[in-house]
Amino acid sequence: MGRVGAVRMSERLRAPGEVRSGSLRLVLLDRDGVLNRRAPEGRYVLNPNDVRLLPGAARAVGALTAAGVLVAVVSNQRSVALGLVDLADVQRVSDRIDAQLVVAGGRIASWHICPHAIGSCRCRKPLPGLLLAALKQHGVAPEEAVMIGDQESDIVAGHAAGVATVRLAPATTVTTADWVAPDLLAAVGWLRISTPP
Repeated sequence: MGRVGAVRMSERLRAPGEVRSGSLRLVLLDRDGVLNRRAPEGRYVLNPNDVRLLPGAARAVGALTAAGVLVAVVSNQRSVALGLVDLADVQRVSDRIDAQLVVAGGRIASWHICPHAIGSCRCRKPLPGLLLAALKQHGVAPEEAVMIGDQESDIVAGHAAGVATVRLAPATTVTTADWVAPDLLAAVGWLRISTPP
């Protein structure tokens, strides 16, 4: 198991599963590396044909949806600032992911995208702007939410927003996350959300 550190969401979790679906209302997910396969270093997911859901990701979102937990995506998309795509292209990628998640009964309640260049805004992770926007939109308190990401910037943003954090990474990864999981399905199981076989 990964490093445990966050509980009951307003304190630190002392053991896996202490965040129960009764107190968990919102799961915040990074997009690439959590739901969708990350592009090689220096490249970007630019169009719907680049969408490759990671193994178990659709089942994980389906389990959260079935449990009545809202799911919001919070994603930096610097490719917009670089002029490689526009927001309509990003929306088409989101639509493709939505369509694939629906097959497993999953639903993304909201998408929060930062299209800005590094250092030019208040929403780009590791700043918490995207997360705070999602919490506000859904009327969820920080102690009722969890951020799940594969980069340390996701975890830093989660801490800044006051939410519990899970990093998807090898168990030996050095991180400030409250817990480490190998993939999204394992993270959702740790939250004691029943996942289908």
